[in-house]
Amino acid sequence: MLVYSYEQLVHFSKTIFLSMGCSEKDATLAAEVLVSADLRGIDSHGVARLSGYVRLWQAKRINANPSIKIIHETPSTAVIDGDAGLGLVVAPFAMQVAIDKAKQVGTGWVSVQNSNHFGIAGYHAMMALKEDMIGMAMTNASALVAPTFSLEKMLGTNPIAVAVPAGTEPPFVADFATTTAANGKLEILQRKNESAPMGWVQDELGNSSTDANILKKKGALLPLGTDREHGSHKGYALGSIVDIFSAVLSGASYGPWAPPFPAYVPMPENMPGKGLGHFFGAMRIDAFRPATDFKFHMDQWIQRFRAAKPIDEQEKVLIPGDPERAMEYIRMKEGIPLLDMVVEDLRSTAAVFNLQGL
Repeated sequence: MLVYSYEQLVHFSKTIFLSMGCSEKDATLAAEVLVSADLRGIDSHGVARLSGYVRLWQAKRINANPSIKIIHETPSTAVIDGDAGLGLVVAPFAMQVAIDKAKQVGTGWVSVQNSNHFGIAGYHAMMALKEDMIGMAMTNASALVAPTFSLEKMLGTNPIAVAVPAGTEPPFVADFATTTAANGKLEILQRKNESAPMGWVQDELGNSSTDANILKKKGALLPLGTDREHGSHKGYALGSIVDIFSAVLSGASYGPWAPPFPAYVPMPENMPGKGLGHFFGAMRIDAFRPATDFKFHMDQWIQRFRAAKPIDEQEKVLIPGDPERAMEYIRMKEGIPLLDMVVEDLRSTAAVFNLQGL
Protein backbone atom coordinates (compact mmCIF):
# COMPACT_ATOMS: atom_id res chain seq x y z
CA MET A 1 0.00 0.00 0.00
CA LEU A 2 1.49 3.33 -1.13
CA VAL A 3 0.31 6.78 -0.05
CA TYR A 4 0.04 9.81 -2.33
CA SER A 5 -1.01 13.39 -1.74
CA TYR A 6 -4.21 14.78 -3.20
CA GLU A 7 -2.12 17.10 -5.36
CA GLN A 8 -0.04 14.21 -6.73
CA LEU A 9 -3.10 12.24 -7.80
CA VAL A 10 -4.81 15.27 -9.34
CA HIS A 11 -1.63 16.13 -11.29
CA PHE A 12 -1.24 12.53 -12.49
CA SER A 13 -4.89 12.23 -13.51
CA LYS A 14 -4.80 15.59 -15.27
CA THR A 15 -1.75 14.47 -17.26
CA ILE A 16 -3.62 11.36 -18.41
CA PHE A 17 -6.68 13.37 -19.45
CA LEU A 18 -4.48 15.85 -21.32
CA SER A 19 -2.85 12.92 -23.10
CA MET A 20 -6.29 11.72 -24.17
CA GLY A 21 -6.72 15.10 -25.88
CA CYS A 22 -8.80 16.95 -23.30
CA SER A 23 -8.41 20.71 -23.05
CA GLU A 24 -6.51 22.15 -20.08
CA LYS A 25 -9.78 23.27 -18.51
CA ASP A 26 -11.55 19.93 -18.96
CA ALA A 27 -8.52 17.89 -17.86
CA THR A 28 -8.21 19.95 -14.68
CA LEU A 29 -11.90 19.61 -13.87
CA ALA A 30 -12.02 15.89 -14.68
CA ALA A 31 -9.01 15.23 -12.44
CA GLU A 32 -10.50 17.18 -9.53
CA VAL A 33 -13.87 15.41 -9.81
CA LEU A 34 -12.20 11.99 -10.07
CA VAL A 35 -9.82 12.41 -7.11
CA SER A 36 -12.56 13.94 -4.94
CA ALA A 37 -13.83 10.35 -4.62
CA ASP A 38 -10.51 9.11 -3.21
CA LEU A 39 -10.33 12.12 -0.91
CA ARG A 40 -13.78 11.34 0.54
CA GLY A 41 -12.95 7.65 0.98
CA ILE A 42 -15.01 6.41 -1.97
CA ASP A 43 -12.02 4.57 -3.46
CA SER A 44 -14.17 2.60 -5.89
CA HIS A 45 -14.88 5.75 -7.93
CA GLY A 46 -11.51 7.49 -7.81
CA VAL A 47 -8.20 6.93 -9.62
CA ALA A 48 -8.89 3.19 -9.65
CA ARG A 49 -11.30 4.01 -12.50
CA LEU A 50 -8.83 6.07 -14.51
CA SER A 51 -7.72 3.19 -16.73
CA GLY A 52 -11.37 2.45 -17.48
CA TYR A 53 -11.85 5.95 -18.89
CA VAL A 54 -8.73 5.52 -21.02
CA ARG A 55 -10.00 2.22 -22.42
CA LEU A 56 -13.36 3.81 -23.25
CA TRP A 57 -11.50 6.60 -25.05
CA GLN A 58 -9.41 4.03 -26.94
CA ALA A 59 -12.65 2.30 -27.94
CA LYS A 60 -13.87 5.67 -29.27
CA ARG A 61 -16.71 5.75 -26.77
CA ILE A 62 -15.43 8.91 -25.05
CA ASN A 63 -15.03 12.18 -26.94
CA ALA A 64 -12.13 14.09 -25.38
CA ASN A 65 -13.32 17.41 -26.86
CA PRO A 66 -17.12 17.36 -26.66
CA SER A 67 -19.42 20.13 -27.74
CA ILE A 68 -21.77 20.04 -24.75
CA LYS A 69 -25.00 21.85 -25.50
CA ILE A 70 -28.54 22.47 -24.35
CA ILE A 71 -30.94 20.87 -26.83
CA HIS A 72 -34.20 21.81 -25.11
CA GLU A 73 -35.10 24.14 -22.26
CA THR A 74 -37.73 26.09 -20.35
CA PRO A 75 -37.07 28.71 -17.65
CA SER A 76 -36.64 25.98 -15.02
CA THR A 77 -35.63 22.90 -17.04
CA ALA A 78 -33.14 21.77 -19.66
CA VAL A 79 -32.00 18.72 -21.57
CA ILE A 80 -28.29 18.55 -22.35
CA ASP A 81 -26.45 16.49 -24.96
CA GLY A 82 -23.01 15.60 -23.59
CA ASP A 83 -21.61 14.72 -27.04
CA ALA A 84 -20.12 11.49 -25.60
CA GLY A 85 -17.81 13.53 -23.36
CA LEU A 86 -16.34 12.50 -20.04
CA GLY A 87 -19.16 12.45 -17.51
CA LEU A 88 -16.63 14.06 -15.16
CA VAL A 89 -16.90 17.17 -17.36
CA VAL A 90 -20.46 16.90 -18.66
CA ALA A 91 -22.02 16.58 -15.20
CA PRO A 92 -20.57 19.77 -13.66
CA PHE A 93 -21.67 21.67 -16.78
CA ALA A 94 -25.21 20.36 -16.37
CA MET A 95 -25.30 21.00 -12.63
CA GLN A 96 -24.21 24.58 -13.23
CA VAL A 97 -27.10 25.00 -15.67
CA ALA A 98 -29.48 23.76 -12.96
CA ILE A 99 -27.96 26.23 -10.46
CA ASP A 100 -28.19 29.12 -12.91
CA LYS A 101 -31.85 28.37 -13.58
CA ALA A 102 -32.55 28.16 -9.86
CA LYS A 103 -31.00 31.59 -9.40
CA GLN A 104 -33.48 32.95 -11.91
CA VAL A 105 -36.71 31.12 -11.09
CA GLY A 106 -36.18 29.32 -7.77
CA THR A 107 -35.46 25.79 -8.98
CA GLY A 108 -33.56 24.22 -11.86
CA TRP A 109 -33.90 20.68 -13.25
CA VAL A 110 -31.59 19.26 -15.89
CA SER A 111 -31.50 15.86 -17.56
CA VAL A 112 -28.55 14.70 -19.65
CA GLN A 113 -28.16 12.29 -22.55
CA ASN A 114 -25.10 11.06 -24.45
CA SER A 115 -22.72 11.11 -21.48
CA ASN A 116 -20.42 8.68 -19.65
CA HIS A 117 -19.60 7.68 -16.06
CA PHE A 118 -19.56 10.87 -13.97
CA GLY A 119 -17.61 9.88 -10.85
CA ILE A 120 -19.26 10.34 -7.47
CA ALA A 121 -22.75 11.82 -7.49
CA GLY A 122 -21.98 13.74 -4.30
CA TYR A 123 -19.47 16.04 -6.02
CA HIS A 124 -22.14 17.39 -8.36
CA ALA A 125 -24.88 17.71 -5.72
CA MET A 126 -22.47 19.60 -3.44
CA MET A 127 -21.89 22.26 -6.10
CA ALA A 128 -25.20 23.80 -5.00
CA LEU A 129 -24.13 24.28 -1.38
CA LYS A 130 -22.04 27.39 -1.98
CA GLU A 131 -25.10 29.07 -3.49
CA ASP A 132 -27.36 28.38 -0.48
CA MET A 133 -29.17 25.75 -2.53
CA ILE A 134 -30.14 22.14 -2.10
CA GLY A 135 -28.47 20.03 -4.77
CA MET A 136 -29.46 16.67 -6.25
CA ALA A 137 -27.59 14.39 -8.65
CA MET A 138 -28.26 10.94 -10.02
CA THR A 139 -27.19 8.78 -12.95
CA ASN A 140 -28.02 5.50 -14.58
CA ALA A 141 -25.22 3.01 -15.14
CA SER A 142 -24.18 -0.34 -16.64
CA ALA A 143 -26.86 -2.99 -16.15
CA LEU A 144 -25.43 -5.14 -13.36
CA VAL A 145 -28.44 -5.35 -11.04
CA ALA A 146 -31.21 -7.96 -11.05
CA PRO A 147 -34.59 -6.53 -10.00
CA THR A 148 -36.49 -8.38 -7.28
CA PHE A 149 -37.44 -11.89 -8.55
CA SER A 150 -35.30 -11.45 -11.71
CA LEU A 151 -32.40 -13.47 -13.11
CA GLU A 152 -31.67 -10.81 -15.72
CA LYS A 153 -29.50 -7.77 -15.04
CA MET A 154 -31.72 -4.78 -15.87
CA LEU A 155 -30.49 -1.77 -13.87
CA GLY A 156 -27.28 -0.09 -12.84
CA THR A 157 -26.19 0.74 -9.30
CA ASN A 158 -27.91 4.06 -10.08
CA PRO A 159 -26.75 6.38 -7.26
CA ILE A 160 -28.62 9.28 -5.70
CA ALA A 161 -26.96 12.24 -3.97
CA VAL A 162 -28.64 15.07 -2.07
CA ALA A 163 -26.68 17.93 -0.48
CA VAL A 164 -28.39 20.31 1.97
CA PRO A 165 -26.74 23.43 3.44
CA ALA A 166 -26.80 24.18 7.16
CA GLY A 167 -25.69 27.13 9.28
CA THR A 168 -22.94 26.47 11.82
CA GLU A 169 -23.16 22.71 11.27
CA PRO A 170 -21.58 20.94 8.27
CA PRO A 171 -23.96 20.24 5.39
CA PHE A 172 -26.10 17.12 5.14
CA VAL A 173 -24.73 15.09 2.21
CA ALA A 174 -26.33 11.76 1.32
CA ASP A 175 -24.59 9.89 -1.52
CA PHE A 176 -25.54 6.26 -2.02
CA ALA A 177 -26.07 3.52 -4.57
CA THR A 178 -29.53 2.02 -4.86
CA THR A 179 -27.96 -1.43 -4.55
CA THR A 180 -26.90 -3.20 -1.37
CA ALA A 181 -23.31 -2.37 -2.43
CA ALA A 182 -21.82 -0.49 -5.37
CA ASN A 183 -19.97 -2.47 -8.04
CA GLY A 184 -16.79 -0.61 -7.16
CA LYS A 185 -16.81 -2.26 -3.74
CA LEU A 186 -16.88 -5.65 -5.44
CA GLU A 187 -13.89 -4.56 -7.53
CA ILE A 188 -12.00 -3.61 -4.36
CA LEU A 189 -12.73 -7.07 -2.90
CA GLN A 190 -11.49 -8.65 -6.14
CA ARG A 191 -8.20 -6.74 -5.86
CA LYS A 192 -7.84 -7.93 -2.26
CA ASN A 193 -8.88 -11.48 -3.18
CA GLU A 194 -11.63 -11.37 -0.54
CA SER A 195 -15.20 -12.68 -0.48
CA ALA A 196 -18.29 -10.48 -0.68
CA PRO A 197 -20.66 -10.30 2.31
CA MET A 198 -23.79 -12.36 1.96
CA GLY A 199 -26.60 -10.29 0.45
CA TRP A 200 -24.57 -8.28 -2.06
CA VAL A 201 -24.87 -10.57 -5.09
CA GLN A 202 -26.62 -13.57 -6.56
CA ASP A 203 -25.35 -16.26 -8.94
CA GLU A 204 -26.74 -16.99 -12.40
CA LEU A 205 -29.48 -19.18 -10.86
CA GLY A 206 -30.57 -16.48 -8.42
CA ASN A 207 -28.94 -18.02 -5.36
CA SER A 208 -27.14 -15.88 -2.78
CA SER A 209 -23.37 -15.86 -3.27
CA THR A 210 -20.23 -14.49 -1.62
CA ASP A 211 -18.13 -14.69 -4.79
CA ALA A 212 -16.73 -11.21 -5.50
CA ASN A 213 -16.17 -12.28 -9.12
CA ILE A 214 -19.74 -13.45 -9.63
CA LEU A 215 -20.56 -10.75 -12.21
CA LYS A 216 -18.01 -12.41 -14.52
CA LYS A 217 -19.92 -15.68 -14.09
CA LYS A 218 -23.35 -14.38 -15.17
CA GLY A 219 -24.31 -13.36 -11.64
CA ALA A 220 -25.80 -10.01 -10.60
CA LEU A 221 -25.73 -7.33 -7.96
CA LEU A 222 -28.81 -7.07 -5.73
CA PRO A 223 -31.03 -4.02 -5.09
CA LEU A 224 -30.85 -2.24 -1.74
CA GLY A 225 -32.56 -4.60 0.70
CA THR A 226 -31.15 -7.80 -0.86
CA ASP A 227 -34.42 -9.80 -1.01
CA ARG A 228 -38.18 -9.26 -0.90
CA GLU A 229 -38.43 -10.01 2.82
CA HIS A 230 -35.87 -7.28 3.58
CA GLY A 231 -37.29 -4.69 1.20
CA SER A 232 -35.40 -5.25 -2.07
CA HIS A 233 -38.51 -4.11 -3.94
CA LYS A 234 -37.85 -0.65 -2.47
CA GLY A 235 -34.25 -0.64 -3.69
CA TYR A 236 -35.49 -1.84 -7.08
CA ALA A 237 -38.00 1.04 -7.14
CA LEU A 238 -35.33 3.60 -6.22
CA GLY A 239 -33.01 2.33 -8.96
CA SER A 240 -35.88 2.45 -11.43
CA ILE A 241 -36.69 6.06 -10.52
CA VAL A 242 -33.07 7.04 -11.17
CA ASP A 243 -33.10 5.22 -14.51
CA ILE A 244 -36.31 6.94 -15.62
CA PHE A 245 -35.28 10.44 -14.50
CA SER A 246 -31.77 10.10 -15.90
CA ALA A 247 -32.38 8.26 -19.15
CA VAL A 248 -36.02 7.88 -20.18
CA LEU A 249 -36.57 11.59 -19.49
CA SER A 250 -33.40 12.75 -21.26
CA GLY A 251 -33.26 10.46 -24.29
CA ALA A 252 -30.32 8.38 -23.03
CA SER A 253 -30.27 4.58 -23.14
CA TYR A 254 -31.99 2.98 -20.18
CA GLY A 255 -32.35 -0.32 -18.34
CA PRO A 256 -30.40 -3.19 -19.92
CA TRP A 257 -29.42 -0.95 -22.85
CA ALA A 258 -27.30 1.43 -20.71
CA PRO A 259 -23.75 1.48 -22.12
CA PRO A 260 -21.41 -0.75 -20.07
CA PHE A 261 -18.43 0.88 -18.34
CA PRO A 262 -15.93 -1.88 -19.23
CA ALA A 263 -14.79 -1.12 -22.78
CA TYR A 264 -14.39 -4.81 -23.56
CA VAL A 265 -18.12 -5.48 -23.00
CA PRO A 266 -20.00 -5.16 -26.30
CA MET A 267 -22.53 -2.37 -26.59
CA PRO A 268 -26.14 -3.61 -26.32
CA GLU A 269 -28.06 -4.06 -29.55
CA ASN A 270 -30.97 -1.82 -30.53
CA MET A 271 -30.14 0.86 -27.97
CA PRO A 272 -33.15 3.18 -27.55
CA GLY A 273 -31.20 6.33 -26.69
CA LYS A 274 -27.82 8.06 -26.63
CA GLY A 275 -25.18 7.18 -24.05
CA LEU A 276 -25.61 7.28 -20.29
CA GLY A 277 -28.05 9.70 -18.68
CA HIS A 278 -27.89 11.92 -15.61
CA PHE A 279 -30.37 14.06 -13.71
CA PHE A 280 -29.63 17.16 -11.62
CA GLY A 281 -31.65 19.50 -9.45
CA ALA A 282 -30.96 22.76 -7.65
CA MET A 283 -33.43 24.42 -5.28
CA ARG A 284 -32.87 27.90 -3.92
CA ILE A 285 -33.63 27.85 -0.19
CA ASP A 286 -35.20 31.31 -0.26
CA ALA A 287 -37.65 30.12 -2.87
CA PHE A 288 -39.29 28.34 0.06
CA ARG A 289 -38.35 30.30 3.20
CA PRO A 290 -35.63 32.73 4.32
CA ALA A 291 -32.29 30.95 4.06
CA THR A 292 -31.22 32.03 7.55
CA ASP A 293 -34.37 30.50 9.05
CA PHE A 294 -33.91 27.26 7.14
CA LYS A 295 -30.25 26.93 8.11
CA PHE A 296 -31.05 27.63 11.78
CA HIS A 297 -33.55 24.79 11.78
CA MET A 298 -31.24 22.57 9.74
CA ASP A 299 -28.63 23.05 12.45
CA GLN A 300 -31.23 22.11 15.06
CA TRP A 301 -32.19 19.04 13.04
CA ILE A 302 -28.57 17.92 12.79
CA GLN A 303 -27.83 18.59 16.46
CA ARG A 304 -30.88 16.67 17.63
CA PHE A 305 -30.06 13.65 15.48
CA ARG A 306 -26.46 13.69 16.70
CA ALA A 307 -27.81 13.68 20.26
CA ALA A 308 -29.98 10.60 19.66
CA LYS A 309 -29.26 7.93 22.27
CA PRO A 310 -26.98 5.34 20.63
CA ILE A 311 -27.36 1.58 20.98
CA ASP A 312 -23.67 1.41 21.83
CA GLU A 313 -21.78 4.39 23.27
CA GLN A 314 -18.87 3.48 20.97
CA GLU A 315 -21.06 4.08 17.91
CA LYS A 316 -22.51 7.58 17.92
CA VAL A 317 -25.39 8.47 15.60
CA LEU A 318 -23.98 10.04 12.43
CA ILE A 319 -25.37 12.51 9.92
CA PRO A 320 -25.09 11.60 6.21
CA GLY A 321 -21.80 13.07 5.00
CA ASP A 322 -19.99 12.72 8.35
CA PRO A 323 -17.77 9.74 7.41
CA GLU A 324 -16.78 11.27 4.07
CA ARG A 325 -16.01 14.65 5.60
CA ALA A 326 -13.86 13.04 8.31
CA MET A 327 -12.02 10.99 5.70
CA GLU A 328 -11.44 14.08 3.56
CA TYR A 329 -9.82 15.83 6.53
CA ILE A 330 -7.55 12.86 7.25
CA ARG A 331 -6.54 12.20 3.66
CA MET A 332 -5.88 15.83 2.82
CA LYS A 333 -3.53 15.86 5.78
CA GLU A 334 -2.00 12.37 5.69
CA GLY A 335 -2.37 11.39 2.03
CA ILE A 336 -4.45 8.92 0.04
CA PRO A 337 -3.51 5.21 0.29
CA LEU A 338 -3.72 3.14 -2.89
CA LEU A 339 -3.68 -0.64 -3.17
CA ASP A 340 -0.60 -2.03 -4.92
CA MET A 341 -2.79 -3.36 -7.75
CA VAL A 342 -4.23 0.13 -8.33
CA VAL A 343 -0.75 1.67 -8.43
CA GLU A 344 0.37 -0.93 -10.98
CA ASP A 345 -2.74 -0.24 -13.04
CA LEU A 346 -2.01 3.50 -12.99
CA ARG A 347 1.58 2.86 -14.06
CA SER A 348 0.33 0.72 -16.95
CA THR A 349 -2.09 3.49 -17.89
CA ALA A 350 0.73 6.04 -17.93
CA ALA A 351 2.76 3.72 -20.15
CA VAL A 352 -0.01 3.84 -22.77
CA PHE A 353 0.99 7.49 -23.33
CA ASN A 354 4.73 6.97 -22.68
CA LEU A 355 4.38 8.90 -19.44
CA GLN A 356 6.10 8.35 -16.14
CA GLY A 357 3.92 6.53 -13.63
CA LEU A 358 3.32 7.36 -9.99
